[in-house]
Amino acid sequence: MGHQSPYPEEFRKDAVALYRASDGKRTYAAVAADLGITGETLWTWVRKDTVQHAPEPRTAVGGQDPAAELARLRAENARLLKAEKEWQLEREILRRAAAYFAREVK
Repeated sequence: MGHQSPYPEEFRKDAVALYRASDGKRTYAAVAADLGITGETLWTWVRKDTVQHAPEPRTAVGGQDPAAELARLRAENARLLKAEKEWQLEREILRRAAAYFAREVK
C-alpha cells in the first residue's frame, strides 16, 4: 500500500493553505521551493485536500430533490415579491397621509 509521509500533517495543511493563499499568483513549484519540497508533492497534497473537503452532493433542505427545492424557492420568492409590493403601497399611502396631515396642522 502507501508509505507514511515524512512530513507531519500540520506541515502538509500549512503548505496547502500557503498555496491557496497565493490565489493562483504562484505556481506549485514556487510555493514548494519555499518550503523545501517538490511541486509534485505540494500538488498531491492540494489535490487530496480538495477531495477530502469537497462539498457533499447537493441535496435540498428536508431531503427534497434539487428540482423540488427550486420550485419551492421560486414560490417563496414570488410570495416575498408580492408582499414587498404591498408594503411599498402601504408605505406610499402612509407617506401621503402624513403629508396631508402635516399641511392640515399648519
